[in-house]
Amino acid sequence: MDFSLSDTERDIRDWVRTFVQRELMPLESEVLRRERAGERGLPKEQLAQLRDKARQAGFWGVQTPEEYGGMDLSAVMAALIEIELGRTFVPFSFGGYADNILYHANEEQRQRYLLPTIEGERKSCFAITEPGAGSDAKNIRTTARKEGSEWVIDGEKTYITGGIDADFALVFAVTDRDRGADGGVTCFLVDRDMGWKSEPIEIMGPPDRMPASLVFDGVRVPEGNVLGEVGRGFALAMQWIGRGRYLLPARALGGCERLVEMAMEHSQSRETFGAPIADRQSIQWMLADSAVEIESLRWLVLQAAWQIDSGMDSRHAQSIAKLYGGTRANEIVDRVMQIHGGMGYTRELPVERWYRDLRLLRIFEGTDEIQRRTISRNLLKGHASVSGVLG
Repeated sequence: MDFSLSDTERDIRDWVRTFVQRELMPLESEVLRRERAGERGLPKEQLAQLRDKARQAGFWGVQTPEEYGGMDLSAVMAALIEIELGRTFVPFSFGGYADNILYHANEEQRQRYLLPTIEGERKSCFAITEPGAGSDAKNIRTTARKEGSEWVIDGEKTYITGGIDADFALVFAVTDRDRGADGGVTCFLVDRDMGWKSEPIEIMGPPDRMPASLVFDGVRVPEGNVLGEVGRGFALAMQWIGRGRYLLPARALGGCERLVEMAMEHSQSRETFGAPIADRQSIQWMLADSAVEIESLRWLVLQAAWQIDSGMDSRHAQSIAKLYGGTRANEIVDRVMQIHGGMGYTRELPVERWYRDLRLLRIFEGTDEIQRRTISRNLLKGHASVSGVLG
């Protein structure tokens, strides 16, 4: 087995690493200052400038198909990029991206939604979660009824990422209650100016993570705004949800690397009773356990990505990576805070900021409990084996 990177993979990884070190890390103190003031980490204009700078270097649309101007990089390469981006808490992602299910759009919809989204001219949000339909996505209550050439949508969505800024939403509504998720849920492209409203939901994490509740009260949508086929929306939703769970623990992995590096540096400079705390066995064991978990997570993430590139069904591997990444990342950041002592608990350092941010990984896009449910079902039904891909 060859676990080394190709020259191309290494060059791209190193370019991103340099970009993060030169362009993003210097902004960390400013991001912390803004967030303490209740503002978003980066102003929109500054974020756009950073993305333009990356685009000028040819870095645009990491996994966007080449026909749409993207780089169309592999899943492994996308994971490596997320790891590097995760080494800073500055909220940044490269431009040239659109929701994967938007590629199911017809030609008219591509011109109105897909292409402008890739170019950064429009912003979307994925609206499926409801007050009574979180992990149980089949329990959707938002309805859409047909009236002439329009659909009328009524209902509420909650905890919608990007819902504050989005100018259109991918809304999943029940169009046939009897059929439910098996042919009775439809996805609609709904512009904000069609009448839906959003309200921010305050969270313990940074302002950039702030979700929104979306309210649809008799919102009328042209029948031409159905994405895909009527009644086939649930399959699209599952395709969106499963598009890249491996990327979430990948970014957390980068954060854990940086955090443990901070802990090592602090433990070697902080002295108690005449010696650096790095000499204490308790500190050494925390660092050792964290290093083992980081290395384990690295290969879980990269294996899931490798399975995608190999044309395999990687959903089981992605669930394992997300579950392990969420639990271990939270344990690691807790150890790092403990090593830093009282200073780690303050907002003078970014440790507590990462602490709050990483906690979300155990909840969104499939809770720990949902991942355990998925993994155990796959094993019990024979869809997966504890022997893994090697058999």
